Amino acid sequence: MRVNITARQVTVPDKLKETISKKLTRFDKFFDDAAEASVTLRKRRNREVLELTITNSGTIFRAEEEAESFQTALDSACDTILGQIRKNKTKLQKRLRSGRFDAGIVSEHWDDTDDTDEDKADIRVKEFEIKPMTPEEAILQMDLLRHQFYVFENAESGRTNVVYRRNDGGFGLIIPTK
Repeated sequence: MRVNITARQVTVPDKLKETISKKLTRFDKFFDDAAEASVTLRKRRNREVLELTITNSGTIFRAEEEAESFQTALDSACDTILGQIRKNKTKLQKRLRSGRFDAGIVSEHWDDTDDTDEDKADIRVKEFEIKPMTPEEAILQMDLLRHQFYVFENAESGRTNVVYRRNDGGFGLIIPTK
Protein backbone atom coordinates (compact mmCIF):
# COMPACT_ATOMS: atom_id res chain seq x y z
CA MET A 1 0.00 0.00 0.00
CA ARG A 2 1.28 3.44 -0.91
CA VAL A 3 1.12 5.99 1.90
CA ASN A 4 0.94 9.75 1.29
CA ILE A 5 1.38 11.98 4.34
CA THR A 6 0.32 15.63 4.11
CA ALA A 7 0.86 18.16 6.87
CA ARG A 8 -1.16 21.36 6.96
CA GLN A 9 0.46 24.11 9.02
CA VAL A 10 2.27 21.58 11.22
CA THR A 11 5.63 19.87 11.03
CA VAL A 12 5.66 16.10 11.15
CA PRO A 13 8.66 14.42 12.79
CA ASP A 14 10.20 11.45 10.97
CA LYS A 15 9.33 9.21 13.91
CA LEU A 16 5.62 9.99 13.46
CA LYS A 17 5.88 9.27 9.72
CA GLU A 18 7.42 5.89 10.52
CA THR A 19 4.69 5.18 13.08
CA ILE A 20 1.97 6.02 10.56
CA SER A 21 3.52 3.78 7.89
CA LYS A 22 3.97 0.93 10.39
CA LYS A 23 0.40 1.26 11.71
CA LEU A 24 -1.07 1.21 8.19
CA THR A 25 0.68 -2.07 7.34
CA ARG A 26 -2.07 -3.83 9.34
CA PHE A 27 -4.40 -3.09 6.40
CA ASP A 28 -2.19 -4.88 3.86
CA LYS A 29 -4.11 -8.11 4.47
CA PHE A 30 -7.33 -6.42 3.27
CA PHE A 31 -6.00 -4.55 0.23
CA ASP A 32 -3.77 -5.26 -2.75
CA ASP A 33 -0.61 -3.34 -3.67
CA ALA A 34 -2.59 -0.80 -5.73
CA ALA A 35 -4.28 0.55 -2.58
CA GLU A 36 -3.40 4.08 -1.55
CA ALA A 37 -3.60 5.62 1.91
CA SER A 38 -3.71 9.36 2.34
CA VAL A 39 -3.04 10.83 5.79
CA THR A 40 -3.60 14.54 6.43
CA LEU A 41 -2.39 16.08 9.69
CA ARG A 42 -3.45 19.51 10.97
CA LYS A 43 -4.22 21.41 14.17
CA ARG A 44 -7.62 22.76 15.12
CA ARG A 45 -8.13 24.76 18.32
CA ASN A 46 -5.09 23.34 20.13
CA ARG A 47 -6.10 19.77 19.20
CA GLU A 48 -4.54 17.57 16.58
CA VAL A 49 -6.67 16.28 13.70
CA LEU A 50 -5.79 13.27 11.57
CA GLU A 51 -7.73 12.42 8.42
CA LEU A 52 -7.14 8.93 7.01
CA THR A 53 -8.46 7.91 3.58
CA ILE A 54 -7.77 4.52 2.01
CA THR A 55 -8.70 4.01 -1.65
CA ASN A 56 -8.70 0.58 -3.26
CA SER A 57 -10.32 -0.33 -6.59
CA GLY A 58 -12.72 2.61 -6.39
CA THR A 59 -13.82 1.88 -2.81
CA ILE A 60 -13.04 4.61 -0.31
CA PHE A 61 -12.67 4.15 3.44
CA ARG A 62 -12.38 7.39 5.43
CA ALA A 63 -11.97 8.43 9.05
CA GLU A 64 -11.28 11.80 10.64
CA GLU A 65 -10.27 11.90 14.29
CA GLU A 66 -9.43 14.74 16.65
CA ALA A 67 -7.36 14.06 19.78
CA GLU A 68 -4.70 15.41 22.10
CA SER A 69 -1.94 13.82 19.98
CA PHE A 70 -1.57 12.53 16.45
CA GLN A 71 -0.72 9.08 17.83
CA THR A 72 -4.05 8.85 19.66
CA ALA A 73 -5.92 10.13 16.60
CA LEU A 74 -4.10 7.59 14.40
CA ASP A 75 -5.07 4.69 16.68
CA SER A 76 -8.70 5.81 16.68
CA ALA A 77 -8.79 6.35 12.89
CA CYS A 78 -7.31 2.89 12.24
CA ASP A 79 -9.94 1.32 14.50
CA THR A 80 -12.67 3.23 12.64
CA ILE A 81 -11.38 2.07 9.24
CA LEU A 82 -11.16 -1.52 10.49
CA GLY A 83 -14.78 -1.31 11.63
CA GLN A 84 -15.81 0.08 8.24
CA ILE A 85 -14.07 -2.80 6.46
CA ARG A 86 -15.92 -5.35 8.60
CA LYS A 87 -19.23 -3.51 8.19
CA ASN A 88 -18.75 -3.26 4.41
CA LYS A 89 -18.07 -6.98 4.13
CA THR A 90 -21.21 -7.86 6.10
CA LYS A 91 -23.44 -5.35 4.28
CA LEU A 92 -22.21 -6.46 0.88
CA GLN A 93 -23.02 -10.08 1.70
CA LYS A 94 -26.52 -9.15 2.94
CA ARG A 95 -27.33 -6.88 0.00
CA LEU A 96 -26.20 -9.35 -2.61
CA ARG A 97 -28.45 -11.99 -1.06
CA SER A 98 -31.57 -9.87 -0.60
CA GLY A 99 -31.39 -7.22 -3.40
CA ARG A 100 -32.83 -4.65 -0.97
CA PHE A 101 -32.45 -1.52 -3.12
CA ASP A 102 -35.66 -0.20 -4.65
CA ALA A 103 -34.74 1.98 -7.64
CA GLY A 104 -38.32 3.27 -7.91
CA ILE A 105 -38.05 5.54 -4.88
CA VAL A 106 -37.15 9.14 -5.73
CA SER A 107 -37.91 12.09 -3.50
CA GLU A 108 -38.73 15.51 -4.90
CA HIS A 109 -37.75 17.50 -1.82
CA TRP A 110 -35.48 20.43 -2.69
CA ASP A 111 -33.93 22.96 -0.35
CA ASP A 112 -34.54 26.41 -1.86
CA THR A 113 -32.71 28.43 0.80
CA ASP A 114 -30.45 31.14 -0.55
CA ASP A 115 -26.74 30.99 0.19
CA THR A 116 -25.15 34.17 1.42
CA ASP A 117 -21.80 35.44 0.17
CA GLU A 118 -20.35 34.46 3.54
CA ASP A 119 -21.38 30.81 2.99
CA LYS A 120 -19.89 30.78 -0.50
CA ALA A 121 -16.49 31.85 0.81
CA ASP A 122 -16.24 28.63 2.85
CA ILE A 123 -16.81 26.11 0.04
CA ARG A 124 -14.78 22.92 0.33
CA VAL A 125 -13.93 21.40 -3.05
CA LYS A 126 -13.22 17.70 -3.48
CA GLU A 127 -12.34 15.90 -6.67
CA PHE A 128 -12.66 12.17 -7.09
CA GLU A 129 -12.71 9.66 -9.88
CA ILE A 130 -16.15 8.35 -10.79
CA LYS A 131 -16.21 4.58 -11.12
CA PRO A 132 -19.02 2.69 -12.88
CA MET A 133 -21.06 0.80 -10.27
CA THR A 134 -24.55 -0.35 -9.45
CA PRO A 135 -26.82 1.66 -7.14
CA GLU A 136 -26.31 -1.01 -4.46
CA GLU A 137 -22.53 -0.53 -4.59
CA ALA A 138 -23.01 3.25 -4.46
CA ILE A 139 -25.11 2.91 -1.29
CA LEU A 140 -22.37 0.82 0.31
CA GLN A 141 -19.80 3.46 -0.63
CA MET A 142 -22.04 6.24 0.74
CA ASP A 143 -22.38 4.36 4.03
CA LEU A 144 -18.61 3.83 4.26
CA LEU A 145 -18.00 7.54 3.80
CA ARG A 146 -20.84 8.39 6.20
CA HIS A 147 -22.27 10.84 3.67
CA GLN A 148 -25.89 11.67 2.97
CA PHE A 149 -25.49 11.27 -0.79
CA TYR A 150 -23.09 9.76 -3.34
CA VAL A 151 -22.49 10.61 -7.01
CA PHE A 152 -21.60 7.70 -9.29
CA GLU A 153 -21.71 6.46 -12.88
CA ASN A 154 -24.44 3.88 -13.31
CA ALA A 155 -22.81 0.74 -14.76
CA GLU A 156 -25.99 -0.20 -16.63
CA SER A 157 -26.83 3.13 -18.27
CA GLY A 158 -23.41 4.82 -18.30
CA ARG A 159 -24.97 8.03 -16.93
CA THR A 160 -24.21 9.97 -13.77
CA ASN A 161 -26.66 9.20 -10.93
CA VAL A 162 -26.97 10.15 -7.26
CA VAL A 163 -28.08 7.95 -4.37
CA TYR A 164 -29.08 9.58 -1.10
CA ARG A 165 -30.42 8.76 2.33
CA ARG A 166 -34.05 9.76 2.83
CA ASN A 167 -35.36 11.22 6.08
CA ASP A 168 -37.51 8.10 6.58
CA GLY A 169 -34.35 5.93 6.62
CA GLY A 170 -34.76 4.60 3.06
CA PHE A 171 -32.70 5.44 0.02
CA GLY A 172 -33.42 7.48 -3.08
CA LEU A 173 -31.94 7.41 -6.56
CA ILE A 174 -31.75 10.54 -8.73
CA ILE A 175 -31.56 9.83 -12.46
CA PRO A 176 -31.11 13.04 -14.49
CA THR A 177 -32.79 13.37 -17.89
CA LYS A 178 -31.89 15.64 -20.76
